[in-house]
Amino acid sequence: MSLPIVGGFIVILAVGFVIGYFFSKLIAERRRNSAEGRVQKLLEDSRQEAKEILLDAKSKAVKVIEEAQGELKERERELKRSEERIHERESLADKRMMQVDEREKELADRIEKVKEIKAAVEGVKAATDKEFERVSGMSATEARDILMQRVEKDAEGDLATRIRKLETTGIEELERKAKSILATIIQRVATATTSEVTTTTVAIPSDDVKGKIIGREGRNIRALERAAGVEIVVDDTPGAIVISGFDPVRRHIAKMALEGLIADGRIQPARIEETVDKARAEIEKQIKEAAKNAAFEIGVFDLDERLLSLLGRLKFRTSYGQNVLQHSIEMAHMAGMLAEELGGDVAIAKKGALLHDIGKAVDHEVQGTHVEIGRRILQKFGADIRIIQAMQSHHEEYPYETLESVIVQTVDAVSASRPGARRDSVENYLKRLGDLEAIANSFEGVEKSYAIQAGREIRIFVTPEKVSDVEARTMAKAIATRIESELKYPGEIKVNVIRENRVVEFAR
Repeated sequence: MSLPIVGGFIVILAVGFVIGYFFSKLIAERRRNSAEGRVQKLLEDSRQEAKEILLDAKSKAVKVIEEAQGELKERERELKRSEERIHERESLADKRMMQVDEREKELADRIEKVKEIKAAVEGVKAATDKEFERVSGMSATEARDILMQRVEKDAEGDLATRIRKLETTGIEELERKAKSILATIIQRVATATTSEVTTTTVAIPSDDVKGKIIGREGRNIRALERAAGVEIVVDDTPGAIVISGFDPVRRHIAKMALEGLIADGRIQPARIEETVDKARAEIEKQIKEAAKNAAFEIGVFDLDERLLSLLGRLKFRTSYGQNVLQHSIEMAHMAGMLAEELGGDVAIAKKGALLHDIGKAVDHEVQGTHVEIGRRILQKFGADIRIIQAMQSHHEEYPYETLESVIVQTVDAVSASRPGARRDSVENYLKRLGDLEAIANSFEGVEKSYAIQAGREIRIFVTPEKVSDVEARTMAKAIATRIESELKYPGEIKVNVIRENRVVEFAR
């Protein structure tokens, strides 16, 4: 290639490069101008929008300021009216204070006048007393004592008659109403109560069975005692075996198991455990059924299942020979009727009566009185506080807080004290009679006393020369109070104080 051609080619490249450079610069300039235009337009639009927003904010601010000023003026007017009312009240209070001051001043003047009059009267009285003492030769105290003794002696008969009349009128009316209500309740509730004791007797077909029950080296009887948690007494009593235990449920489980083993004939440790388990399941079923039947009979359907389980255990518990569950059902019936008559809460009275002895279901396992145990059980299971208040006072361990608590205590006494409801040992019976007579004989003027009607009444004969009619009434009240505070007994005890005069003369 020749040199001129190369030079021309280089010149063409240089010219092209210069042209390309200027052309690209022109294009970049145009793009820059276009971008600046768009930015300028955006700036103009933003300024315009900011102006509009600022104008709108100013208008809203003016409106808010006007509303605030209006509200401020309204509050100022309300404050002014309040100040005017307060000023009026202060004026009225000042007037009343002035009136009170005037009344106090007037009362003070009257008090001073009364004191002056009283002083004058005291002076006249003192002068009169001195003159009386001078004339009679006795002091005022001696004369007053003689006069009071004469008045008391003259009015003693009339006073006793009036007291007797008032007592008779009031007591007869109250007793008539109370007897009418209680008689109606007792007539409507004629529930038989079963008599069970703390030991259970199981009849056996022959005395040969005793040897099978004992087993080789006593293994059968030990297995039965261990499985049921009771003691089996195999003595010389013909045709019977005695089951002993504090827990009545365990005794009945053992009885059912023992009867099943005797009927089956296969008596061995493995069979004993199996039979005891079946008997336990059957007794648990009976407990639930007894509780549900009791609640259904009373008309109570919202008791906790755990409470029902404990309530059913009372079927196997007795108190002085009276079945506790039957006793509770009987009480619930009477409590509902009595609450209806007296305007109390029938549902609360029924529940309180039904659950009043719930603590007896576990009192052989838990420390404390059955009332305290029952309160803790009801509190634990979330029972209504009114039910707890109704049941906790039936032995007067807690004060009567509601009408229902009085009702439960009343029906408990009625159910426990009615003839045939409970049995007692001869020793306890004689001790109660002796305690009654001892309390009566401790009073001065008592000649002799007799506890009668199984300790339901005590008749006290007093010496008429030492005890007057009025004092006899006071003595009866004092003896009743002593009995209430010192003795524990179901129902009530009638205190009958007898005072009579006998005049004997002989005609010769």
